[in-house]
Amino acid sequence: MMCIALHATSMGIEMRLHLVDGECLNEILEMDWEHFISQMENSSLRSLRPSPDSKLGRDFDIDCEAEFLDLADEISGQGTVRHVLSTNDAHEALLKIVEWASIGHWEAWEGRCFIYIENAIGRELEHVDDMYSYDVWEEVRDSLSQMGESEYSEKVCADWMERRKNLGETLDESKDPRIIPTFEAHDRNSRTLHHAVNQNGYVQILGREHLDAKLWGHGDWNLGRLLDS
Repeated sequence: MMCIALHATSMGIEMRLHLVDGECLNEILEMDWEHFISQMENSSLRSLRPSPDSKLGRDFDIDCEAEFLDLADEISGQGTVRHVLSTNDAHEALLKIVEWASIGHWEAWEGRCFIYIENAIGRELEHVDDMYSYDVWEEVRDSLSQMGESEYSEKVCADWMERRKNLGETLDESKDPRIIPTFEAHDRNSRTLHHAVNQNGYVQILGREHLDAKLWGHGDWNLGRLLDS
């Protein structure tokens, strides 16, 4: 079975997919920097933040704002938020704004994401980097728009059990107490991924832990490109 060694080494790193309100994000980027900081400090922007999706993860308002303001302490300049972030090469701060402007995110251990993506697109991937490509995610979105949530989850879980069997691993929960929690995690992760990619009207910004923030996102919504536009 492909990529078994890679799965083991990358298990602790998380892939994350933000579902972002593009209009909200663009509105923030065109705000005056000092005015934006002032509003973040006094929490007066919260009415602009999109309502959270209960099936997805999202930081509390106060936590997201505090983390952004910590980053903003190291940023100086005048003009629009976009201009100030661009001149300071502050893509990490932009990523925190992306989080703030999202309805939530889907995330899973990178080592497990092969099984989710491969079962969505119906083919194997050769390398971990393939999981982050624009073309692969176009396939994921197209395929999961035509497949039911339960059908997809069952497909993922069946493949996981088959991979364990091929590796000579037990499926007897009395011999391995991790069987049930792992099965439940695959079921939950596949269902929430299906839910996330089928939410229309939101920009999907994909990345991973420890990835340079300017590399998050595809096309016009790549964070590096957002600050260059």
